[in-house]
Amino acid sequence: MSQPSNKPALTPQFCFNETALRVDFLRLSRATIDDSIIQNLNALVTPAREGFDPSSTAERQVQPARRRPIDPATCQGFKEKVLFQSWQTRSDVLNYCAGVALDPTDPDLVLRKAETAKDRERVIDERLDPYSGRFFPREARTESLGNLIRNERGVEGIIRARTWGLVTERCGDVGVRWEEALNRWRESTEGR
Repeated sequence: MSQPSNKPALTPQFCFNETALRVDFLRLSRATIDDSIIQNLNALVTPAREGFDPSSTAERQVQPARRRPIDPATCQGFKEKVLFQSWQTRSDVLNYCAGVALDPTDPDLVLRKAETAKDRERVIDERLDPYSGRFFPREARTESLGNLIRNERGVEGIIRARTWGLVTERCGDVGVRWEEALNRWRESTEGR
């Protein structure tokens, strides 16, 4: 069975380092749990008790074989110990970084204000450089981080919906949305 994602050391530097946040943490966590959910669920299936039947290979199977059911207790254990834990870790990181993005004490803010003032005082000769009249202010690190977090939350919602669809198909939790299941798990773990 897969292991849940380990929570990285949460610092503002971690959040502003897009490679560490996106590639090293989010993509790796998603690849380990969500992208390989079918393999993770197949690993939960108890091998056949009857043994191998050679007649099963006598004919070519045109239709997909019926998927073997997963033991409900095993499935619940996977959801609680791996899936929800991983989702919660990613939520914690995204929430922390969203808080960093809202921090008004951005050190780049002073630098951007100085650049803006300097650019306003510039003498522009558009005959020499027709593009010099255009001013493209740099986006603040916090704005950039905020946009990244917004995008990653959207991606997270899509990935969780897809993963949950496959989990409910194999585990039989039909009718329960992933948000409800995750919130129930959060409530049950708060008391621990």
